[in-house]
Amino acid sequence: MSEHYKKLYTTLLDAIPSSVLLIDREMHIVSVNRNFLEKSRCSLSNTIGHHLESVFSSVILDCIKLTSQVSRAFEKNQPTSGERMTYRAPGVPMRTYYYRIIPFPGNRDVEHVMLLMDDVTEQVRLGEEVRRIERHLASVVESASDIVLSTDIMGRILTWNAAARNLSGYSEHEVKNHFFFEYCTIDQQEEAKKLFASIKRGKKSHMTEWDFMTSHGHTISVSWVFSPMKDYSLQTVGIVAVGRDLTERRKFETQLFQSQKLAALGVMAGGIAHEVRNPLAISSSAAQFLLDNDITPDFRKECAEKIQTGIQRASNIIENLLRFARPSENSNVVKLDLVDLLKDTLNLVKNQAKIQKIHILSHLLQRGVRISGNRSLLQQVFMNLFLNAIHAMQDGGILTISMKRSLSEVAVHISDTGQGISNEEVSKVFDPFYTTSSVGKGTGLGLSISYSIIKQHSGTIEVESKKGEGSTFTVRLPVV
Repeated sequence: MSEHYKKLYTTLLDAIPSSVLLIDREMHIVSVNRNFLEKSRCSLSNTIGHHLESVFSSVILDCIKLTSQVSRAFEKNQPTSGERMTYRAPGVPMRTYYYRIIPFPGNRDVEHVMLLMDDVTEQVRLGEEVRRIERHLASVVESASDIVLSTDIMGRILTWNAAARNLSGYSEHEVKNHFFFEYCTIDQQEEAKKLFASIKRGKKSHMTEWDFMTSHGHTISVSWVFSPMKDYSLQTVGIVAVGRDLTERRKFETQLFQSQKLAALGVMAGGIAHEVRNPLAISSSAAQFLLDNDITPDFRKECAEKIQTGIQRASNIIENLLRFARPSENSNVVKLDLVDLLKDTLNLVKNQAKIQKIHILSHLLQRGVRISGNRSLLQQVFMNLFLNAIHAMQDGGILTISMKRSLSEVAVHISDTGQGISNEEVSKVFDPFYTTSSVGKGTGLGLSISYSIIKQHSGTIEVESKKGEGSTFTVRLPVV
């Protein structure tokens, strides 16, 4: 071979990213590339012409029977399939290789055998790391107390964790390849289909509350978060859904709602007692006049009318009070008049306001405003806002209630001239257990519960306030 071709051969051999050794029939190394010398930390002089067993460690030779495999390649003239081996050169960390032995025939017999080795240490390490992470993630999903499931882009269920199995009663085998919306109530299935279609079109995460059907035919209220699952090219290839069972939360909220009602009733007790005494006193006086036989027929009729009016007034007060205090037996939404609801609620607090020298300015709309909601819960919201405003005006003031309606919503503004709320506190007023009241005068749950109720009614509640100048709470609700 000419010097030019030798140089070309060496250059090509060194350019190969794998380790390459050429071995003759006497098991001597006749050629080797730079990759092998660098990986094994051997010099060219200590490799070329040396026996195979002096180049590789005895551990490697015994482990993979390298000498026997090379001999077999010479005898049978057949390459080996890819095998895996571990190679450690002195002073070098352990490396993992895939190797092949390829015979090179001469004129009649095999003259040389090529040993081709690829360093896959990093690939093996990364593969093990990926498998470890996959096992860890699978364990996290299975251990989660929330429902975690995944679907394809059309909404067919692919995975189903332990919490989903426990809450629904369905095994993963039973739900796999079924559409997610099949497990929603009939009136929510169309909404679920639209949601999956919107995520398919590129919409980001979406939160909602839907009832979930169990294998026993029951429904459980679940708070869902749907997120798109993307591939390396950022294309949506599936959807991940995380659901939290709201059963216990609903029970706790109901208990909190009722406790807030009882707290509000305690505050109103003095004012309501005064309000009831007035018509009772008038009725009692009129009844005493009726006992006198010397009164005229006209005066007798007037006394009877006063008694009737007083009884009716007291009855209305008691009815409003019972309507507010009575626990909501169900959460069914009905159509109701917001103007009437506000009037009834104001009647419950007006005497408390009178006791504290607070003047109420009511600018309600003349025509009724129809909304959908739970009357008891909404009345609790406005009762809480009215009482908060009254408490904020310890030395008297003005409580203003006004309304403004647009095509899609109605806004109720509740303003006071009280002590106001600082900028630092405004952002926290809807946090649970946060209160600006003095110790013993508030639980810090009223506004948090009110916020939750308004959100359930697809509305919003906002606050604007300035220290020393009063506050304005605005409740916005959709109209029907």
